Amino acid sequence: MKLWFGRMHSLIKVLMVMIIILNLTGCGEKVVSQEVFEKLAARPKISGQISEVAPPVIIQELGHFLSAYQPQVSIITPQPEEVLQDNTVKARFQVKDLPIFKNSQLNLGPHLHVILDNQPYRAVYDVNQPLTFSDLAPGTHTLRVFASRPWHESFKNAGAYAQIKFHVFTKTEDNTPDPSLPLLTYSRPQGSYGAEPILLDFYLTNAPLPILAKDNPENPMADWRVRCTINGESFVLDRWQSVYLKGFKPGKNWIKLEFLDRQGNPVINAFNSTTRTITYDADGQDTLAQIVRGELSVEQVRGIVDPNYTAKIPEPKTTEIPASVPSPQEMKPATPEETPTIVPQEESTSQQPVESIPPVNNVPSPTTVPPTPQEIKPPTPEETPAVAPQEKLTSESQPENQPIPQVTPVPSPSTNSQLPQEIKPPVLEETPTIVPQDN
Repeated sequence: MKLWFGRMHSLIKVLMVMIIILNLTGCGEKVVSQEVFEKLAARPKISGQISEVAPPVIIQELGHFLSAYQPQVSIITPQPEEVLQDNTVKARFQVKDLPIFKNSQLNLGPHLHVILDNQPYRAVYDVNQPLTFSDLAPGTHTLRVFASRPWHESFKNAGAYAQIKFHVFTKTEDNTPDPSLPLLTYSRPQGSYGAEPILLDFYLTNAPLPILAKDNPENPMADWRVRCTINGESFVLDRWQSVYLKGFKPGKNWIKLEFLDRQGNPVINAFNSTTRTITYDADGQDTLAQIVRGELSVEQVRGIVDPNYTAKIPEPKTTEIPASVPSPQEMKPATPEETPTIVPQEESTSQQPVESIPPVNNVPSPTTVPPTPQEIKPPTPEETPAVAPQEKLTSESQPENQPIPQVTPVPSPSTNSQLPQEIKPPVLEETPTIVPQDN
């Protein structure tokens, strides 16, 4: 019985192994095709010092003002497959459903990125003026153009991109991408940057959407990837979307973009591999750097997305000016209030011995009482301003006051010489000294 169960158990194991082998055989091609993809997916999208961050807040807010636009771009001249008999070419463009302009104060605005062959793009802010290319080499050239936001992020709607091929004197095989293959157009980073994060942006044509990869398992381009290498550190992007990166080193940095198939191999096509160098300086003071750092508000830079918008920057300046004016006005009334306070202080300090007179006046003889009632009322701390006129009167009318010499015989004759200069203070100072002597 045990032997029978053992044989059945072994048979079940064999059947399970056969089922697993059949499943692996049926999915063998799928496993092999996804092997490289799984390796790419396992790698971090951002590695080393470079990391992906959210777009700057001001740029996110400004993006809402352009979300309703669906620009339609077309190339007027040169014509497709046109053979020109001059190596100077003037390109003209037409844009619908997007205002193309540059704010004169901020030097930014919606524009076009125009790329001849695989050269760095040239920005066009006025479609009424032609863009001139000089000293072109004889042969075939490709012209690509797409609409861009003021911060150089491309519009990715249908119709926002245009491409033609023309020839200078004769046709060649140069600069001729295969129209049946996906084409990668490098856009940003480019030039100089004064702040992080830095925008990474590109344009894709003939590349199927990743969501359609399941429906087209046999299409090698269904699971495409874009490999980005910055200063030797690589990561892959599985979506056609602009990203913001930080971690750039001061000075020169280099960036390389490559279009990969589902197995991680570069798709060989003209312009599908592009390398650029940029310069990074964290202390940049250009408008874009200030926007990225959040130093400018939406109200201050809204003019780069709306040509009819008038910046409200001068208004707060005008309000600040009257706000600072009342402060000196308040200072002026404050000075007269302070000046009277200074006068009684000077009088009180000069009449400090006078304040001690009231208790002394009750002690001396009635001969001194007649002058003191006149002096007691003014020297009170509440009526200090009355002391000043009395001092003036005594200084001006010394010979007119007759009751004063009656007070002078009380002290010694040596003080009489000082009485005409200081009549009241010396008498009051000497009288308190006499009283304690009597006691």
